[in-house]
Amino acid sequence: MVRTALAVLVIDENRIRAAIIEAGLREAGHERVTVIHDVTGIARRIAEIEPDVIVIDLENPNRDMLENMFQLSRAVKRPIAMFVDRSDQASIEAAVDAGVSAYVVDGLRQERVKPILDMAVSRFNAFSRMARELEEVRGELESRKVIDRAKGILMKSRGLSEEAAYTLLRKTAMNQNRKIGDIAQSLVTAAGLLGPAEDE
Repeated sequence: MVRTALAVLVIDENRIRAAIIEAGLREAGHERVTVIHDVTGIARRIAEIEPDVIVIDLENPNRDMLENMFQLSRAVKRPIAMFVDRSDQASIEAAVDAGVSAYVVDGLRQERVKPILDMAVSRFNAFSRMARELEEVRGELESRKVIDRAKGILMKSRGLSEEAAYTLLRKTAMNQNRKIGDIAQSLVTAAGLLGPAEDE
C-alpha cells in the first residue's frame, strides 16, 4: 500500500524496458505514472509534469548521456532512481556526486522497481534533511561570528565587558522582537558606515 500518491516520472527511450518499470510501479500501487520516451527538452517536461520522483532507465549509456542525466539530477532536486545496464567506478561516483538517490546496475526487474523507488525516496529525504541541517549550522556559525563582532564593537565603544555587551544585544533584540543575530548584523553594518574617516 502506498502511503501517499506519488507522481512518478519514468524516462526511458526503450519502450519495452519502460513498460517493465511502469508495470512494477502500478503493481506497487502507484497510479500517477508518466512515461517519457524522448529526452529532448526533458528539463521543460519535468517542470510541466512536476513529479515527486523520477526513474531513469539508460539501457546502454554513453558518457555524454550519463553526464546529461547527472546534470538533470543536480537541477531538479528530486529523488532519482537510475537503472543502467553497465557502469564503471567513475560513473558511479559521478552519480553520487550528482545526487542520484539510487543507481542500479544491471538490475531492472519488475519486482525490484518498488523497493528501489522506496529506497531512492528515503535516501533523498535523508540527504535533504542533512543538507538543511548543515545549512542551519552554517547560518548559526555565521550568526555567532557577527554577534562576536557586535560585542567587540560595544565593548570598545561603550567600555562594556563581554557579558554586558551580550546582555545589551539580547535585551535590544527582545525589545524589538527580533533575533539577536539581526540586531548584531545591524550594529556591525552601522559601525561600518560610521567608522573613522581615515579608512576612506
